[in-house]
Amino acid sequence: MAGHYAGSPARQNSSAMAVASLVCGIVGLFLAGIPLGVLAIVLGAMSQRRTPTGMARAGIILGVVDIVLAVIAIAALNSGGWYIGG
Repeated sequence: MAGHYAGSPARQNSSAMAVASLVCGIVGLFLAGIPLGVLAIVLGAMSQRRTPTGMARAGIILGVVDIVLAVIAIAALNSGGWYIGG
C-alpha cells in the first residue's frame, strides 16, 4: 500500500494556489478589489504554469474583474458619484 497518496507535492501545491487564487478573486469582488485582484492573478498564473486547471483560470479572470470594477468604482466616486433620476 506504499505510494498511495493524493498526488505529487507539486500538484498539491499548484492546486492549493489555484484554490487561493479563486478565493482571492471571489472575496475581491466585495472587499479590497485591487490588492486581492492582483494576488488572484499572480497565484492563478503561478498555478496555471505548473498544472493548467479551470480553477486557476477562473481565479485569473476574477482577479481582472476585481481590478476593473475597483477602478470603475474609484473613478465614479471621484467624479461625484452616479446620478440616477430625472
